[in-house]
Amino acid sequence: MTVLELIESGAHQFSQAGLTFGHGTTNAFDEAAWLVLWSLGLPLDAALDADESKGKEAVAPADIARAATLFEARVNTRKPAAYLTHEAWLQGVSFYVDERVIVPRSLIAEVLVDGSIDYWLSEASRAVLDCCTGNGSLAILAALTYPEVVVTGSDLSSDALAVAEINRERHQLQDRVSLVESDGLSSPALHSRGPFDLILCNPPYVNAQSMGELPPEYRSEPALALDGNRAGGTDGMDFIRALLKDASAQMAPGAILVLEVGHERHHFEAAFFRLEVVWLETSAGGDQVLVVTRDALMQWEQG
Repeated sequence: MTVLELIESGAHQFSQAGLTFGHGTTNAFDEAAWLVLWSLGLPLDAALDADESKGKEAVAPADIARAATLFEARVNTRKPAAYLTHEAWLQGVSFYVDERVIVPRSLIAEVLVDGSIDYWLSEASRAVLDCCTGNGSLAILAALTYPEVVVTGSDLSSDALAVAEINRERHQLQDRVSLVESDGLSSPALHSRGPFDLILCNPPYVNAQSMGELPPEYRSEPALALDGNRAGGTDGMDFIRALLKDASAQMAPGAILVLEVGHERHHFEAAFFRLEVVWLETSAGGDQVLVVTRDALMQWEQG
């Protein structure tokens, strides 16, 4: 069996099982390729077209068996591939993950790397906060993108912060990335690191109906990082309400907040219809990531 045939076998099993994707891949073939290449120790961008030599290489029986075990685990557990490999990629950067954190896939990573938010930043921008940091991926990408800044990653979950610590050490950013346990912006330890020139936040924002309809792959992730209704709401905006109420006090003059709301733009606009924001273009369209300035937040607070 060749590498390509092994991948096609896995893709067929995934399609037959009706798996759901979205944690780094969008279809059965790419998910199978991820698991096969990882199990073989090959780079994830290895050429796999039928006319490419890599795809035609024969796979040893022991390697076939190892990949088959991963296929079986993916089908039987319905866990995303990243939980099976303990590795996820965001903007070409590798991160450790496990079930203590959601699989990193934030579109904020795109606007960091492609310069979409640079218009609002300046040479004086130094302090960055990644609120709801999870495994620390956005905090680390911010530090890698802007070598002159210092970054604080905060999260309510001590388990998530333990994973973020693994990634901070993995990327040798202990001197520029600090980690703080905080429920939103509430922690005094967080305040001592501000005010911030840039706040990034990919918060829990899934509305109540969508939470009830999540496929098993998404239910494998910590609900705390997904459910935006913990204060009793149903529109997914509970965490964001608290965040926006507190944000301007933690922002330096000229600062911005970059916020991801996923597919909840209509709920966001209904909840914050007076707030002036700028929606950013991403690979998923122009209605999932927004920028709001400190000045706009202060005007909104004044009614």
